[in-house]
Amino acid sequence: MRIDHIALWTEDLARCTRFYTAYFGAQAGAGYENPAKGFRSCFLSFDGGARIEAMSTDTLAPLRAEPGAQRMGWTHLSIALGSEAAVDALTACLRGDGVPVL
Repeated sequence: MRIDHIALWTEDLARCTRFYTAYFGAQAGAGYENPAKGFRSCFLSFDGGARIEAMSTDTLAPLRAEPGAQRMGWTHLSIALGSEAAVDALTACLRGDGVPVL
């Protein structure tokens, strides 16, 4: 048995897809849309087989978690970059591009 993918809601599917492809090397799938349900998604695949399904909706209202809020359930996503130097380099790149680093 293995976990096939995790899913996350996003308000901006294109932005989320660009983030994971640009900074983490994800390969974006073709995307899926169900207009009747107001649902769109895109699978983001990583080397090694891990996948994220980024999803957006205009018919549901997923609750937004405030920064720093702790909730029951999934707590975080961990992406291994291979070394501390690679983490530092990516963090510097993200900051340089204006991405908030908490």
